[in-house]
Amino acid sequence: MNTEKFIDTDTLLRLQQSISRFGVVNVITAAFITGALALLLDYVYMLYLRSKMPPGPIPWPIVGNTFLLPDSKPWIYFEKLAKDYNTPLITFWIGRNPTVWICDAWAASELLDKRAGIYSSRPRMIVFGELGSGQSNLVTMYTRTAEERDRFRVHRKLMHQGVGVQQVRRYRKFQNDESKIVAYDLLSSPEDYVMHFERYATSVVSIIGFGRRVSTWRDPIITEVIALMHLAADLNVPGKRFPMLMETFPVLAKFPNKIAPWKHGLGRRGRRRGGSHDFFYSLADEANKTPGHEDAYAKMLFREAPKYNLQPQEISGLAGNLFGAGSDTSSSTLITAVLAMRAFSETLLPAWEELDRVVGTQRSPTFDDEPNLPYVKAFVKEVFRWRSVAIIGGQPHSPTEDDYYNGWLIPKNTWIQGNVWAIHRNERDFPDPDRFNPYRFIKGSADGRPFPGERGYMTFGWGRRVCSGQALAEQGTFITVARLLWGFRFDPALDENGNEIPVDIFNYTNGLNMRPQLFKVKISPRNEEIRRTIELEGKQALEDLAVYEGETQYRLSTFYKA
Repeated sequence: MNTEKFIDTDTLLRLQQSISRFGVVNVITAAFITGALALLLDYVYMLYLRSKMPPGPIPWPIVGNTFLLPDSKPWIYFEKLAKDYNTPLITFWIGRNPTVWICDAWAASELLDKRAGIYSSRPRMIVFGELGSGQSNLVTMYTRTAEERDRFRVHRKLMHQGVGVQQVRRYRKFQNDESKIVAYDLLSSPEDYVMHFERYATSVVSIIGFGRRVSTWRDPIITEVIALMHLAADLNVPGKRFPMLMETFPVLAKFPNKIAPWKHGLGRRGRRRGGSHDFFYSLADEANKTPGHEDAYAKMLFREAPKYNLQPQEISGLAGNLFGAGSDTSSSTLITAVLAMRAFSETLLPAWEELDRVVGTQRSPTFDDEPNLPYVKAFVKEVFRWRSVAIIGGQPHSPTEDDYYNGWLIPKNTWIQGNVWAIHRNERDFPDPDRFNPYRFIKGSADGRPFPGERGYMTFGWGRRVCSGQALAEQGTFITVARLLWGFRFDPALDENGNEIPVDIFNYTNGLNMRPQLFKVKISPRNEEIRRTIELEGKQALEDLAVYEGETQYRLSTFYKA
């Protein structure tokens, strides 16, 4: 008898379902085991790399050390880690990616200056690279291949033609005049010193770039563009919040913009409706089409565009970098200078003595006075050292090949950041580092210490990625700080009860380009003769700068709505 005839249909169905369920369970189990094994192997590799790289906290799988990041000012945390591990370099894992933080001047000089040939590239960056200006901007360009290095050299050359060491000497006349107007404006509204500095710095780069000055701090080009620079600085701080969390988990950048509010790409804000180009390109194009001022940087870019096959987004990047390199950073440095003058009033006495002897009261300082003002020059250097604006040295570097330092491995494509905060506060190089002390930079002074590089500070970065606007910033900061020291007192402001309002030398913003939070100070002319000189020079400077008067039709706040 055939027993199969007696197996009913329900039994067969149940048997098939059991086999099917068993298969699904097997698939799920196999996938889980495979995933767990892959995670384990990945973590083992992370720990292996950690054993070869500079010391630092033990990372967790996938998230690394990201959870340890403070909510603000991570450079202070990294300085502490370097001290705890007693090492010039530390490794901190942002997700699965190790970041090497250099907290020592000599290590920074050895790696980023002396080995610039392999440390001048950028790592993969999501926020400021793939979602930002990418390979069309000098700041974020890779230099990993011959083609990339050639393009980098083109952009670097074009920036040097605008703000290189030799070029900026041509700008001294109007830079000095704009500085005179700062002093003139401080006579009538000293409480608005921040806005006066912002106007000055923005006007200088606007004359260089577009042939027109910024005559009032109410000009939208100041308020809107500097706000954009502040946003960029805030977004660029390593952290565990969006958008920088995308650097930890790059997959988040692949979400469509409509369902991904954390995507804050800055460089590619898009084009205006109707297909015209972006804001900085349009400013440059407008300047190029405006008669006169043939030496404006924008006109040079358009003249050179066919030779170098410059694309519109590249012109935009080069023009926009002028603001990035010269407006927010320069004004922030001047605000720091005033904070130092207010908090360390004893440092003003030697400056006043030197300026009274060399300059007198019938004129203000000029660039020709610089060789005879060693203390003022040292004062300016200490401003750059004491509270550097680009506190983590700008965008990260990345080696194009595996490298070693003190026996530690620095793998190819690793993020390398210079912690300028830690470098400039190292007790070995700068004893009592939070004290503002210009004598650190007086040759032969007992307060001086050896330091790599002739300048004695690392404010502007390193190697081939050093800030393009360094010469312009140093030149402008010298003449403006010298004029402030020559012309004014910086006394404590008083509250309604007549009590001095204190200032906090640590109360700075959290952005990549940090500046002091607003503080109150009483700024007044040193004497009546100096006041009269400031008035005379200010009025003359306004007449001399009239040739640069003009107005742009563009407003950043409405540009992309047009």
